[in-house]
Amino acid sequence: MTQEYIELINARENNLKHVNLQIPKGKITIFTGVSGSGKSSIVFDTIAQEAGRQLNETFSSFARQFLPKYSRPEADEINNLSTAIVVDQKRLGGNARSTLGTATDINPLMRLLFSRFAEPQIGYTNAYSFNDPIGMCPKCEGLGKIITLNTDAAIDMDKSLNEGAILLSGFGPGTWQWKAYAESGFFDNDKKIKDYTKEEFDKLVYAEQEKVKVDYMGKEMNTTYEGLAVKFMRQNVNREKDTTKAAAKKLKDYTTTRTCPSCEGTRYNEKVMSSTYKGYSIYDLTSIQLDELIEVLQKIDEPNAKPIIDGIVERLKNLCEIGLGYLTLTRETPTLSGGESQRVKMVKYLSSNLTGLMYIFDEPSTGLHPRDVYRLNELLVKLRDKGNTILVVEHDPDVIQIADHIIDVGPKAGARGGNIMYSGSYEGLLASDTLTGNYLNRKSERKAKPRPVSDFLVSRKSSLHNLKDESLRIPTGVFTSITGVAGSGKSTLVNKVFAKDFPEAIRIDQSPVHANIRSNPATFSGIMDAIRKAFSDENKVESGLFSYNSKGACETCGGTGSVQLNLSFMDVMEVECSECKGDRFKQDVLKYLYKGKNIVEIMEMSVTEALEFFEVKSIQTKLKSMETVGLGYLSIGQPLSTLSGGECQRLKLAKELGTKGSIYILDEPTTGLHMSDVSTILNIIDKLVEKGNTVVVIEHNLDVIRHSDWIIDLGPDGGAGGGEILYEGPPAGILDCERSVTAKYI
Repeated sequence: MTQEYIELINARENNLKHVNLQIPKGKITIFTGVSGSGKSSIVFDTIAQEAGRQLNETFSSFARQFLPKYSRPEADEINNLSTAIVVDQKRLGGNARSTLGTATDINPLMRLLFSRFAEPQIGYTNAYSFNDPIGMCPKCEGLGKIITLNTDAAIDMDKSLNEGAILLSGFGPGTWQWKAYAESGFFDNDKKIKDYTKEEFDKLVYAEQEKVKVDYMGKEMNTTYEGLAVKFMRQNVNREKDTTKAAAKKLKDYTTTRTCPSCEGTRYNEKVMSSTYKGYSIYDLTSIQLDELIEVLQKIDEPNAKPIIDGIVERLKNLCEIGLGYLTLTRETPTLSGGESQRVKMVKYLSSNLTGLMYIFDEPSTGLHPRDVYRLNELLVKLRDKGNTILVVEHDPDVIQIADHIIDVGPKAGARGGNIMYSGSYEGLLASDTLTGNYLNRKSERKAKPRPVSDFLVSRKSSLHNLKDESLRIPTGVFTSITGVAGSGKSTLVNKVFAKDFPEAIRIDQSPVHANIRSNPATFSGIMDAIRKAFSDENKVESGLFSYNSKGACETCGGTGSVQLNLSFMDVMEVECSECKGDRFKQDVLKYLYKGKNIVEIMEMSVTEALEFFEVKSIQTKLKSMETVGLGYLSIGQPLSTLSGGECQRLKLAKELGTKGSIYILDEPTTGLHMSDVSTILNIIDKLVEKGNTVVVIEHNLDVIRHSDWIIDLGPDGGAGGGEILYEGPPAGILDCERSVTAKYI
């Protein structure tokens, strides 16, 4: 059979330099190169874009209104495309009703199992759903949580009722609302709240309504008694919404989310919980860790139920094979990380029977410990062997190894990228004199002399999620790596426990910068005001003219650079504004120059170019920070909504570079970074430490781990098998820790 190829002819999207390319079909092709070299421009902005556009054209114009909009990419020809499925790192999202079980379609199979075989029978499959009124807990409506009074804010535990323990306004001693509690006869009014028994405290806070007699103006009166939380919710939440700012502040200050007392967090009503199969309720099974759940289900010997159980087990095994065995089906999807979300999506496609598709992956190794990368590789190979074409953008050397074909883009980023540096086999890449080839041949060493450690920042002990009563001890003034397999408890210990105890810590994660089409690196870093002032001083006009969010905005498109065309019976089309040609500014603003350039020309400059162009000190300092973190290739006017998670993280890092004596928490800062850029990040970390900062990094990248002064390794496994600190100390010592998975890879 002759080999077929996807053909790109004269592709010039973004920074691509008239690229011609042949990509083999039915193979795994991995795209390598530094961040910003043009990999994504080829894979996502050209191939995936055109495949999506052509697929959409097969639908009616009515259906197309509801589909994503794709524009035609900049290329002369793109031939032999297949239908593309893009598996990116966007969080699975959803809301509090979306769990791993609902997202992977395992819950419907569980419901089927219970509706057929559980005792006592309570109805059809929907009766076992927490998203259906028949199955949900009536109090929390299937959420497992309720909003209730925050007792820490509303009650002073060190005071008695007579001393004014109730801190809510209108409940001071002597007031009518206070008397409902003080004269109810239920409490010793001089007893401090902290000395109440559990029954007394529950009576004070959570009791449902009941009739009592109180003394009012010397007369005995009948009134209704209800717990403080019940009363607060009735007055402030469970009535017509009061939308004033004062009401919103009151809710923010005095409410909290707690487990629903009625269903105890299971989400189901009593009827569902009483219906069991082999001694388990549907909640019991869905709350067991996935790898253990497989064992439980495989022990069930019931021929009639076998087909359903086999279907559940097959999907569970797929999730475990890709290293997600530590999760439970009750885990809410919004709480999954980007890497976890991507792996859940991969498993979903693995059970698909469609072939001849083109799967496009965006750095699937993100968030994976080196131990689990081989599982990811097996999954990519399985998808290929089903008869699909696999395109992967990746930096991890262990994933690059399994490629049938490699395309290296470069040589550098931005305007200095966009060329094909190499196209061929893995062996050929190692022999090629490319940046990627050279770094693949390099071996990094452990730090010979870690910085000495003296003082520690210690968090309180915690058993949150899977932690085994652990406390984090971070040495000050050095660089610490927190390591361990996915799900071992690193993020819980660092972001939920340590960061809560040390709120002054500067956390730099990969969540998107609050970005819309109007924000860009210049506005985010704060240099835009100085640029506008420079123009305004030079031309003796007001600075608002040099903002497309203000007086300088093109009147036709309102400063967005594009307008929507709504033609009857056709798709709504977004086209470049004919007045400003996408420049966003009024045309008469462009006559004002600064050092020979207008505002549009300056916004198109890369960070590196702008650094050479501007002499203003405040602008230079901030641009220098962006270049230091490896973002010199970004244009200063590029919308932030187009940046990757790794780029957003480095932009935040650039903004924080100047501080001293702070605690920095970095969550996988090497995500999206080429091997050559990892050394840049390590230089930045070293600079931060030399300035007297304490740097904590959650990381899987072995180069980063080897370079740290101190390692804290969690494990030994994910989920219930993790949550223990296995090792803390300098890098060399971890090699003697037999239980550590990380030690085997260092």
